[in-house]
Amino acid sequence: MAEPLRAPRGVIFDWGGVLTIPIIDSVRAWLEADRIDVDSYTSAMRPWITQAYGPDDGESPVHALERGELTDGEFEAILASRLVRLDGAPVAAEGLLKRMFAASALDHDMLDMVREVRAGGRRTGLLSNSWGVRDGYPRHLFGDLFDEVVISGEVGMRKPEKRIFLLAVQRMGLSPGECVFVDDVEGNIAAARALGMTAVHHTDPAATRSRLSALLAR
Repeated sequence: MAEPLRAPRGVIFDWGGVLTIPIIDSVRAWLEADRIDVDSYTSAMRPWITQAYGPDDGESPVHALERGELTDGEFEAILASRLVRLDGAPVAAEGLLKRMFAASALDHDMLDMVREVRAGGRRTGLLSNSWGVRDGYPRHLFGDLFDEVVISGEVGMRKPEKRIFLLAVQRMGLSPGECVFVDDVEGNIAAARALGMTAVHHTDPAATRSRLSALLAR
């Protein structure tokens, strides 16, 4: 779909992997720290992620976790039962999600970018699929960063579902064609574009800054 010619009035950002370091870096650190066999993790997660964000049909525990249909503890028990430690010991289910993202860190260049977009007069929003709603975000930063926040587990829907994009745009008080969406997952980018949003596939801060600057200069 062709990008709209009018200047964007709002930018909606993903959280994990966009405003933080890449998620894969956090996961690798967790696998090493917990001494989990990588093949067991890949065998469990690859089909779930493909179903959740790729072309495969069907539902997975990832869908249910992100919509808030599974509690953190329920998801942790399901995933832990499929993992194998290098020493053969069972993987502890309790606190698994917290350990998985313990190495995550904010990307301060990207946070500065959000602030600059907002200071330039555009509305800014967060649209995030949550893995652990209660304490998975530094919510004390939200007021400085975003005009609106939509977190999947709190609204019972998830990306790349059409309805969650429409909810985020509605809360921003804008139309899809007036919004830029920034995400690191190709399936989410495709879904946003299908709704008429201008989408930026985030791979690194410098490239995203360059692309956003060009879009917002219209």
